[in-house]
Amino acid sequence: MASDAEEILAELDPEQREIAECLRGPVAVLAGAGTGKTRAITHRIAYGVRSGVYAPERVLAVTFTRKAAGELQGRLRGLGAEGVRAQTFHGAALAQLGHFWPQLVGGAAPKVLPGKVAALSQAVEGMGLRLGGEALRDAASEIEWRKTSMLSIDDYAERVQDRPLPQGLTAEQLVDVHRAYTTLLEERRQIDFEDVLVLLTGMLEAEPLAALQVRERYRFFTVDEFQDVSPLQHALLRVWLGDRDDLCVVGDASQTIYSFAGATSSYLLRFGVEYPHAREIRLERNYRSTEPVVRLANRLMRDRPGALTLRATRERTEADAPTFEWFGSEHDEAAAVAGSIADALSAGTRASEIAILYRTNAQSARFEEALRQRGISTRVHGAQRFFERADVRQAVMLVRGEAKVADPRPLFQIVSDVLRAGGWTEKPPEGAAARERWEALGALLALVDEMPPGAGIREFSEELLARQRTQHEPTLEAVTLSAIHAAKGLEWSMVHVVGMSEGVLPIAHAADEAAIEEERRLAYVAFTRARDVLRLSGVGGGARAPRRPSRFIAEAGLLA
Repeated sequence: MASDAEEILAELDPEQREIAECLRGPVAVLAGAGTGKTRAITHRIAYGVRSGVYAPERVLAVTFTRKAAGELQGRLRGLGAEGVRAQTFHGAALAQLGHFWPQLVGGAAPKVLPGKVAALSQAVEGMGLRLGGEALRDAASEIEWRKTSMLSIDDYAERVQDRPLPQGLTAEQLVDVHRAYTTLLEERRQIDFEDVLVLLTGMLEAEPLAALQVRERYRFFTVDEFQDVSPLQHALLRVWLGDRDDLCVVGDASQTIYSFAGATSSYLLRFGVEYPHAREIRLERNYRSTEPVVRLANRLMRDRPGALTLRATRERTEADAPTFEWFGSEHDEAAAVAGSIADALSAGTRASEIAILYRTNAQSARFEEALRQRGISTRVHGAQRFFERADVRQAVMLVRGEAKVADPRPLFQIVSDVLRAGGWTEKPPEGAAARERWEALGALLALVDEMPPGAGIREFSEELLARQRTQHEPTLEAVTLSAIHAAKGLEWSMVHVVGMSEGVLPIAHAADEAAIEEERRLAYVAFTRARDVLRLSGVGGGARAPRRPSRFIAEAGLLA
């Protein structure tokens, strides 16, 4: 068992190995972009399991998105750590709430709203007001912020003058909207996603036997992206832990980009105060990006609180230096970016290795159109989930049916025949919609190459089901368009960061120093998605007045 466990550590760097071997007590991992944090924490958990320190069913790994949880679960399976749970805060809390509610309250738990806007619209109409879609979304964000900040409506009323007001609402009306929304949900016996955490935290605090059950179930906790933890999530984590301290947190203060939703890096930066005996380990060896990209990112975040100094480890003698281009119109920017991508594709870069990142989703349309005119396939990250596509669902069902029959043929042959029955062909079809369908089915076929040697159709079917449950999507051969927030945790060979203009990034409503710092961190996240080529661009012709290049361009050293 010992030698088997030691194999887990063999390919880790010294700092990653130190993390993996530190199995007990509080541990804070300060991990910069591209430093292999997911590798470090999954190997730590797997080493704990294979060395016998951890019982896998008593380990809970918590992260912030289902996709990230799916990736963690997949990596842990590959490392032999079957039985470890990887979930989001909301996923874990919802399961526990559903378990304890019938015992402690009686009956089924309240239904969870899929989103706030529809209910909020009805609450607003009941007040005799009318709000547009954008104002409703802004009001929903304020409700989320209030709840994740653990403020009552009365507490919020005392702070509302310092909060952004949705268009068409006064401060007093906004507070009344919170009350009307709360009343509506109570009447309907419904809760929203934040209520799941609020109710579970209160339940575990008030019911010692329920808290004891959770603590007996889970002993060892790992929390990824700890810089984005809200006060509410932190409170729930403390209830889960009780008086224990077997907690490993991982984060990077320079990547705190969800302050608008209540996130704060203070829990990460003050972890040693909360746990005086905590070990702090830094990951600053950047394995992702070339030295010029790393240097640019370091300049942008120099002397900022909690900023790490990345060190590029890749050896590439002819690394491209990041560039900045300034255009007179949005059309010119989109056309130039599309031309740059076309040149990269012609030179051999795969479409799936290229991304366009922007501050707001409204910026995507012109780049989609410019790429479409050149016949370049695109996918908008965060739009429709891969496994929710009708053609993909049908293909997965066909694979599941085939898995019920013993078939000695090679896996690739079986799956390709199944997909052909579903309409897939070796040659790409004409037409955007047909091409998109072809690429989706092709991405399923490409997953065969990721299966271990000797795997059959039954194992492949189980892998697809596991990916479907956790939204662990395969790679589509298309250029990715994504808002920067949604791109966190991803990487590409070539990245275009567009809209680097004052009023866009930083966005116009970033009025105070804290908001500007958040925008700076957002730019840092965008820059550090690039492995090889980073292209920045902006537009001088604004809708109302001429714009200037983003201040972050000069701060990063690209403008004098």
